[in-house]
Amino acid sequence: MTNESAAARPVFGRILLKLSGEALMGSLDYGIDPVYIRRLAAEVKAVSDAGVELAMVLGGGNIFRGAGLAEAGVDRVTGDHMGMLATVINALSMQDALETQGAYCRVMSALPINAVCEDYIRRRAVRHLEKGRIVLFAAGTGNPFFTTDSAASLRAVEVGADIMIKGTKVDGIYDKDPKRHTDAVKYDTVSFDEAIEKRLGVMDQTAIVMCRDNRLPVKVFDMNEEGALMRLVCGENIGTTVQESSE
Repeated sequence: MTNESAAARPVFGRILLKLSGEALMGSLDYGIDPVYIRRLAAEVKAVSDAGVELAMVLGGGNIFRGAGLAEAGVDRVTGDHMGMLATVINALSMQDALETQGAYCRVMSALPINAVCEDYIRRRAVRHLEKGRIVLFAAGTGNPFFTTDSAASLRAVEVGADIMIKGTKVDGIYDKDPKRHTDAVKYDTVSFDEAIEKRLGVMDQTAIVMCRDNRLPVKVFDMNEEGALMRLVCGENIGTTVQESSE
């Protein structure tokens, strides 16, 4: 075996990939871009085919965002439930894109919607992963006032993921918005406590604290960069790592 082929081996056995709903819009202003979601599905399937047990959580911001609806006057609990249903729509869309490419996957919802997907049961989810199926966790935690980042952290801990990977529109975490500040500095690594104290906007604080307390590292990277996900799971130092200590 060559050194190149050895280096291409995944370094994680089980991962949870978190994507925002906006990631599915591609070049569109709203909804789901079929071309873009097919490209995402191809990258996810490639990682699964490499032997990585892979779970996903998708946001719903491309359709509804509970907090935004609340600001517009909708009851917050009602708005959050609408947002949860939006994540189910996105999960079903991703499931279809994956199955079109020959992947085996399951959608598991925190809200019972038995006609279209399975209820979330932790042991069943783990079994799906062990069988090589891609598992899409939908409907957040099933409770209002919790973000999909918090849901992703919770599910990652529950299924014993080695790392939580968050795909964004930038190539890592910066000390300030790189789109607005040309002197923004990118972090290679940052501790959970630093992320909280400096309000770096990695995830909401509930999600960060859950990862910190369970020693679950988080990797933030640019999902728009083709091939980046595979390089990341194979150990390439891209993006920013959030871990117990930044040393």
